[in-house]
Amino acid sequence: MQFIQSKDVPPPGGHYSQAVTANGFTFVSGMLPGPGVATDGPDNFERQVRAVLAHCENVLKAAGSDMGDVVQCIAYIVGIDYWPEFNRIYADVFGDHKPARAVVPVPELHHGFLVEVQMVAVARN
Repeated sequence: MQFIQSKDVPPPGGHYSQAVTANGFTFVSGMLPGPGVATDGPDNFERQVRAVLAHCENVLKAAGSDMGDVVQCIAYIVGIDYWPEFNRIYADVFGDHKPARAVVPVPELHHGFLVEVQMVAVARN
């Protein structure tokens, strides 16, 4: 088991690793947009989604993998109304790669953010 920590992602706010590699997979913890991502304005949700997916990508990179290795993604979004926009941005980032996915509407997330994403990827090492 290997604990992954990327210096390019805000450090965890609790007692957990950004990711853990074990048994041929890398498990990325739930990622929030983090400090420095504005939470207002017309493109607020898109900025948050892109920040979260970039954090996931950086953590995967620190583990020796990339977004093409993702086999599952779970996204928590505040309100189902954001689902079409999340899907559009997600498709833009992943392109032709289509991991298994769940989008879970929730009433709220920590620090007032609108999206949190966790992933599982095939470990290359």
